[in-house]
Amino acid sequence: MLASRLAALAALSLMSFAPAQAQPAAGTVPAARTIQVWSYGFNPQPIQLAAGRPATLAFVNQSGAGHDFTAKEFFANSTITAGAAPNGKIALAPHQTATITLIPRAGTYMAHCSHFLHESLGMHDQIIVN
Repeated sequence: MLASRLAALAALSLMSFAPAQAQPAAGTVPAARTIQVWSYGFNPQPIQLAAGRPATLAFVNQSGAGHDFTAKEFFANSTITAGAAPNGKIALAPHQTATITLIPRAGTYMAHCSHFLHESLGMHDQIIVN
């Protein structure tokens, strides 16, 4: 009888030290970033991302005019896992939102709107990936 009580006590003590349910590893859920687009700017400035960590970027065009977010080098140096940036560009119709999920590579990249004169009117930004 003493042996069965000791066995039960040992089993209870092992259960109290059982590991909790596994949590997702840090960095497996993409960080979400909203990039606001309007006539004539982007926000935030600069855009900061973590190198090698998945990020979902939501480009929200707040204006009644079409714009784009062109960052050829940035998109070329990132692994895109969802969405697309054909020719390094996210095209946005008036009031449109577009998302892309990617894993960026470390570096500093320039971005701009490629529409006529928009860059010179302030539609440019910097992407810093550390």
